[in-house]
Parts: sequence; C-alpha cells; structure tokens
Amino acid sequence: MAGIDVSSLFSLSGKVALVTGGSRGIGRMMAEGLVQAGATVYVSSRKPDACDRTAAELSALGPCRSLPADVATEDGRAALVEAIGAREPRLHILINNAGAAWGAPYAEYPASAFDKVLRLNVAAPFLLTRDLTPLLERGAADGDPARVINVGSMDGLHVQQRVGTGTFAYSASKAAVHHLTRTLAVELGPRNITVNAVAPGFFESRMTADVLQRHGADITAACPLGRIGRPEEMAGIAIYLASRAGAYTNGAVIPVDGGTLLT
Repeated sequence: MAGIDVSSLFSLSGKVALVTGGSRGIGRMMAEGLVQAGATVYVSSRKPDACDRTAAELSALGPCRSLPADVATEDGRAALVEAIGAREPRLHILINNAGAAWGAPYAEYPASAFDKVLRLNVAAPFLLTRDLTPLLERGAADGDPARVINVGSMDGLHVQQRVGTGTFAYSASKAAVHHLTRTLAVELGPRNITVNAVAPGFFESRMTADVLQRHGADITAACPLGRIGRPEEMAGIAIYLASRAGAYTNGAVIPVDGGTLLT
C-alpha cells in the first residue's frame, strides 16, 4: 500500500463547490463538510436571507459565499450559472440538493404536485448540470475528475409502507434522480466528470420535521441502528465523493440510511 497519502486523501483544498439548497437541512450539512475539508463553497437557495445567513455562519469555518437563485426556473438557473462563472474560472464539485416534497392522500393528490416536484427534483438537476458542464470540465484534472453529486432518497429505492405520508411525486422523482445519475455518469465520464447520488434516510431538517414528530418511534424502529442520521454522516459521504478518495466511484447510488432500506 506504499504511496497512499492518507493525510491528503480526503482533502478538498483548492476545490470550488456549489451546493444548491445549501441554506438548510442536508444541503447545509454537506456544505459545512466541504468547507471544513478545505473547499471554497458557494451555497445557493431560493430565499436570499436564508442563503446569506448560512454563508455568513459557515464562513467562520472557511470560505463560504452566498449565491441565491431559484433553480426551478430557467431564469434562476441562468442567473446562477452566470454568477458562478463570473466568480470562478472552474468548478470542481456540484451538489444538486435543492428539492421539494408534497404529501397528500391518494384520492386527493393534485396534478400540480407532480408538476412542481418533478420540475425541481428531476429537471432542474439535469439542466443545471448540463449548463455547468463547461465549468466542470475546466475543473477536472488527470486522475481527479470533477464531481456531480445528486441527492436522491431512500424513498426512491423502496416503497415506504411504515409511514403513510402519500408522497407519490416525491418518491417517483427520487427514483428518477437515481437513474438520471446513472445516465449522466455514462454521458459525462468521458469528459472526466463523475456523477453519483446519495440516498439519505431520515435526518433532521425542515422537510422531515413533521414526519419525525408524528412517526419518530416507527422511523427509528425501522432502522437497524435504532436512530436517525447525524449531520457529520451526511458531511462525510459528501467529502468522500468529492475528494480523491472517491475519484473512481462513478454512477453509484449510495444509501445513507443506517440500513433502513434492508427492513
């Protein structure tokens, strides 16, 4: 095993990262991990105040900047691509985390839910990745490709039965994200860009707060580890996929759910 420099294997020093939906929840967990690993991180979210506040807080740990944008819209994505391109000559890491959920009973589930959720959860990551590909290509190096990390969900890997939340559009969208990840891995691999996805289980966030309050006991009972995820565990998988340690991982969908998928 001679020649492996473990001290630098997980370092992101000199890297530039963009995290959508980075102002809270899983996006913030990942952004904080990347900052602490040495990257310059741009967090983006639809609400400027929340985005600015998160960037200011994470700046105490390392360089973190705010780029508010609504990636669900064509104008919002174009503004974000222009803004990051004006500030950086290359991009090494793109985390597509911005997303939405919608829960309603089967008989009442609205068509508008599918329009909103699929537009933000599936179309936006594809279109943003496509439009940022030139910057990502410039960030790629021999043996150290640029990285795209899509945030899926364990709900895109199995059918949720324990908690009847009626998230039909959400679970379908996350399954689509997982397969989109595989198709983009094949498309972008020859351009020296890897594309992977993480499929989180339950972590504390604004999106999961209500479900955890109502069904927390069932959720932890379904997990072999008997708990929900912790922020450092989401930060850790992001650092792995973004660093040299994950340079040969491509097209993977990695569950981060404590084994809940198995039950």
